[in-house]
Amino acid sequence: MTNKLLLEGLSDAIGFVGGALAGYWIGQLLGWDIFSEGYDNASIGAILLVGLGGGLGLQLARRWLRSRKDSGA
Repeated sequence: MTNKLLLEGLSDAIGFVGGALAGYWIGQLLGWDIFSEGYDNASIGAILLVGLGGGLGLQLARRWLRSRKDSGA
């Protein structure tokens, strides 16, 4: 039971952080700086990309874990 919970927590964390980092780097490629002073359109767009990336990464990690459970692994 604890191994299942540990695997679930680690996969959630890795998926979220990986997705957030992907969103951050996409924002950097677009020239949007999440850490710029003030809230201009570029920084708000970068914040949105990081949030969406983190959420998408979390959902992908949960689908991966669910597929492992369905296959009996």
